[in-house]
Amino acid sequence: MLALKSRTSSSERRKVIIASSLGTMFEWYDFYLYGSLSAIIAKQFFSGVNPTAAFIFALLAFAAGFIVRPFGSLVFGVIGDIAGRKRTFLVTIVLMGLPTFIVGLLPSYETLGIASPILLIVLRLLQGLAVGGEYGGAVTYVAEHSSAEKRGLHTSWIQTTGTLGLLLSLFVILGVRSGVGEDSFGAWGWRLPFLFSIVLLGISLWIRVKLNESPEFKRMQEKGEQSKSPLRDTFVNARNRKLVIASLLGCTAGLGVVAYTGQFYIQFFLLQAVKLDGKLTNEVLTIALVLCLPFYVLCGWLSDRIGRKPVILTGCAIAALTYFPIYKGIMHYANPALEYAQTTSPVRLDTNLSECSFQFNPIGTSTFNKPCDVAKAALAKNAVNYTASQSNGPATVVTVGSQVVELGSLQGLGAAQVTERIKLFTESLSAALVQHGYPKSADPSAVNKPMLVLLIMIPVIYLTMVYSPAAAWLVELFPPQIRYTATSLPYNIGNGWFGGFLPATAFAMVAATGDIYFGLWYPTVVAGAVAVVGFFFLPESRFIKESEEVAADPVRAET
Repeated sequence: MLALKSRTSSSERRKVIIASSLGTMFEWYDFYLYGSLSAIIAKQFFSGVNPTAAFIFALLAFAAGFIVRPFGSLVFGVIGDIAGRKRTFLVTIVLMGLPTFIVGLLPSYETLGIASPILLIVLRLLQGLAVGGEYGGAVTYVAEHSSAEKRGLHTSWIQTTGTLGLLLSLFVILGVRSGVGEDSFGAWGWRLPFLFSIVLLGISLWIRVKLNESPEFKRMQEKGEQSKSPLRDTFVNARNRKLVIASLLGCTAGLGVVAYTGQFYIQFFLLQAVKLDGKLTNEVLTIALVLCLPFYVLCGWLSDRIGRKPVILTGCAIAALTYFPIYKGIMHYANPALEYAQTTSPVRLDTNLSECSFQFNPIGTSTFNKPCDVAKAALAKNAVNYTASQSNGPATVVTVGSQVVELGSLQGLGAAQVTERIKLFTESLSAALVQHGYPKSADPSAVNKPMLVLLIMIPVIYLTMVYSPAAAWLVELFPPQIRYTATSLPYNIGNGWFGGFLPATAFAMVAATGDIYFGLWYPTVVAGAVAVVGFFFLPESRFIKESEEVAADPVRAET
């Protein structure tokens, strides 16, 4: 049935692709703004809130970013399958764009009091819901305007927007910082990147309003074939329900972890583990991301030739097999002194292991003040590989080479004393590490930039392999009556939950084990499992003929 889209003119199809891509670029632009300016936003909106309220607000802000997206996919997916792609498309872009702009106008806590963080959370929740419906609408709309021979190519343009959103946010933030100065940027200049979003919103709306409804949805309207209950037809129907689950576990979960490992976790690793300078990190990442942009379109085109399944699952499988050597290579070429120190000056932690926590802290508000947790967190933040053993006494001791750094017991101490002892321990540990060859930061003159860029490009290319054909695969797996709903949900769970929790989970795994590479097991296992599940439980969709699709249309079959 998707074959009917070949009647769409080339000029209209270009407008469809541009309008859809601008919306998803908007999503990533906002995501990077919040991430890059999170410290300033916290200071502006949460500085006067008591710790309990701050915890609740931080939790809600985090939920808006990831957890509520699947709920938005259900709400707007149903609307899109009943009322039409274009109408829903317009609603999601407005609900996503206006809150970003309004944040730039929102008074701080100092001006508005407790209403300020509450309004910020409301805006983020609205935006999170809208984002949940944006991607499914974008890929469905583009796919339903595309011919079968070029559907992978056309939808792949949407997938470039993650990189474009990152580059745009970096460009705008850098431009504003340079223009107004650091002090003014922290006081009021940070608002300008958010206010600039109204330009993106205006352009997106101007293009989208002029577009027509998708040919496939108009055909369903004319024949009265729309689903009366997309949720029922998606989840009560056994075939569709299995496809949604298989799409999550055999495609989008892998998409999420491969995307976050290639674009987000790699930045965290360079800054926190490799100790690369922030400016240099942005430089090599930007170069690698720009060089990889053509691979999005190339992989989309390739999926039109050989199928979606082999491109996506090969990307997941290769990623699972090579993440460890790639990241170890990044350490080798970015900070050889740290790599040498880890080999020649082993570190041992002796503590009460029964008190150790799994330091999963996605919203940054949890505190881990037990001696074991303090020592492990300090070692992890210093990018130290270590072995841990059960202590015979109450003290927590870190041995660096032949030097001993003792934390001691924190039991019975007041809050101020605990803070002071932790500070002294952290400073002593840092001094001992430096004395034994552990550098405080990577030496820029020792960084092999060409090799570093090349190694960063590899996981980004994996991302393009998994991400580019995914949109076409998802929309082709489901009949048009439920396509918006059934496509949006697995994407937002896979990308938002499996991918969104990756940095916090990986850091907790590193802190728990004493191995700076151990966090890579999370994307490795998930990507490998997705390759297996997708191979056995998801069909190839590229070569399904229209007659076969109509005959197998599960919405019209009895549930």
